[in-house]
Amino acid sequence: MLNVQTVMRQAAVLCAIAVLGLAAGCSKPDAAAKAGATAGTANAAAPASQASASKLGDLSAFQGVAVDVARLVDKSDLAGAKTRIKDLELAWDSAEAGLKPRAASDWHVLDKAIDNALDALRAGSPKQTECKSTLDELLKTFNALQGKQ
Repeated sequence: MLNVQTVMRQAAVLCAIAVLGLAAGCSKPDAAAKAGATAGTANAAAPASQASASKLGDLSAFQGVAVDVARLVDKSDLAGAKTRIKDLELAWDSAEAGLKPRAASDWHVLDKAIDNALDALRAGSPKQTECKSTLDELLKTFNALQGKQ
């Protein structure tokens, strides 16, 4: 039998997936975003100084979850990080149909970085250094795709 916290967390994840799917899958980058202008709707978890949107669109919600995971890894909470990265995986997978056609090569690069982080956290005996390394690479990938180096 599920407890109330589990049900509430699952509902929150499903809502987040729906919102991300709508934002990422239905929106088309506008001319200003294509030209490299600052995105007008930055997520609170993302830095306000985003230089430009990626060809994939606004990735700040995905990046915000990755930042949360990285913070948990930095605190050596690998179990918490493993739980939290599931939210990124679900949201990313549900947004695939809307994102991948925009820039397939960029999508594959980011997908591989997410997979590497998932693999590190889901290893039989996850190692702090490997998890940190894959999360650092994931965050660098987000930054590179959004024009930040």
